[in-house]
Amino acid sequence: MQHFPWITTIILLPLVGASIIPILPDKEGKTIRWFSFGVAITDFILMVYAFWRNYQPQGIGFQMVDTFSWIPQLGLNWSVGVDGISIWLVLLSGLVTTLALFAAWQVDYKPKLFYFLMLVLYSAQIGVFTAKDIILFFLMWEIELVPVYLLISIWGGAKRRYAATKFLLYTAVASIFILIAGLAMAFYGETSFDIADLTSKDYPLTLQLFLYAGLLVAFGTKLAVFPLHTWLPDAHGEASAPVSMILAGVLLKMGGYGIARFNLEALSDAHVYFAPVLAILGVINIIYGACSSFAQSNMKRRLAYSSISHMGFVLLGFASFSDLGMSGAILQMISHGLIAAGLFYLAGVTYDRTHTMAMDQMGGIARSMPKTFALFTAAAMASLALPGMSGFASELSVFVGFTTSDIYSDSFRTVTVLLAAVGLILTPIYLLSMLRQVFYGRPVAEMLSENEGANCFGNSCALQPETVFVDAKPREIFVALCFLVPVIGVGLYPKLCTSIYDAKTVAINSEVRQSFASEKTPAFATKPAPKLAELVK
Repeated sequence: MQHFPWITTIILLPLVGASIIPILPDKEGKTIRWFSFGVAITDFILMVYAFWRNYQPQGIGFQMVDTFSWIPQLGLNWSVGVDGISIWLVLLSGLVTTLALFAAWQVDYKPKLFYFLMLVLYSAQIGVFTAKDIILFFLMWEIELVPVYLLISIWGGAKRRYAATKFLLYTAVASIFILIAGLAMAFYGETSFDIADLTSKDYPLTLQLFLYAGLLVAFGTKLAVFPLHTWLPDAHGEASAPVSMILAGVLLKMGGYGIARFNLEALSDAHVYFAPVLAILGVINIIYGACSSFAQSNMKRRLAYSSISHMGFVLLGFASFSDLGMSGAILQMISHGLIAAGLFYLAGVTYDRTHTMAMDQMGGIARSMPKTFALFTAAAMASLALPGMSGFASELSVFVGFTTSDIYSDSFRTVTVLLAAVGLILTPIYLLSMLRQVFYGRPVAEMLSENEGANCFGNSCALQPETVFVDAKPREIFVALCFLVPVIGVGLYPKLCTSIYDAKTVAINSEVRQSFASEKTPAFATKPAPKLAELVK
């Protein structure tokens, strides 16, 4: 008996909901608001139930697979499923997008279009993480770009069109490498578009190196890896808070997911040669992101550069050649998704009162907004890896995993870890400085009323002299706690997450280490290629 198509239902439900929105009779947006939130939370509950009942953590292959013939003439199928790498990212997408819809309660400008795009984006995100066909993966990757572009360009700030266009150009051009690499992998040997088949093929090392480089550009752009990161601060600086929540909480993780799925799992031989590059790029991201964050006066741009810095730990974990480092990289994506989404949401809550993101125009609002201050402080503590929170568990796993790796020389590991530690020192400096500028500093009465570049949902963005700063409302407190509670839960007991994907990450790392031991020689080499250990020792 064929099982119920859970994954297909989870993907298509938001899309079906989006298609109903245009025909709903609602002028003020209240009905659409509740309908969209209802669709999102139903989909999230459905995925939690489906995974709870059907997913087996001990498995390393795709589970709950739905396969339907799509374009039989080309051998293309609608094939979706989940495994240890993707299951938590699917749940993260559901949680962040649902809460983003709840956070967008004040949308009053073109609400039908806004919620339509949010639900289409919801479907596309889940499609990326569950696609088992490389062409389906590419299509979902491309579909996701359109709603984000429109959400930024219509509901963003003064430079929204520039930021949206830059986002689209960077990510769309980079994604061409996904299509080229996917087709090359599919047509090599026996033609197949199934990702499981692609990972089992034995590609020549020369081909792997070219494929790896192209995919690293594509996924590195999405992950905001230096120097392909410049779209991110602009996008965050102009996007509304709910869109920033999805950008930081989910879309960045697509890049990390792609590297784990294709660069490590399918191209493990090439990873042996590129791993030191990932480690170096990770360190650059950590330090550059932290230093650049400290230099920002715009709150959301500071948080954006903070995200760039934290994504460096993902690269470092992928480069570690250790089970703990690989596990820490996945945990870092989950942890950062929750923390960053919470921080950008609270930045939006603050903006709703102050109508500015310029921290030098804020100050002294902790007394009038103590609940917001407490929530913001808790989220900032999580971001700077305070023990007992998820950021500490993930970053510690990456550090220990890389430090104890037996692949690299002692000198390479020492220098890498010491440089990465600089980022840990800078993180509390720029985060605590942000809290000081926003919540302490000058009294509220001295705040400037000018708000150039302010992003808003409605038409009125001017800060009036008689503005009264109201503390966080119950809805806003609920959304923030929905991020903070799992952050603390995972921080206190990381096994809540790691037990679900450990079997998969151990299998990937085992394959990578086996490739390292095999010491293949590229076709363009004039003599046998040295092992990675010889390159870095």
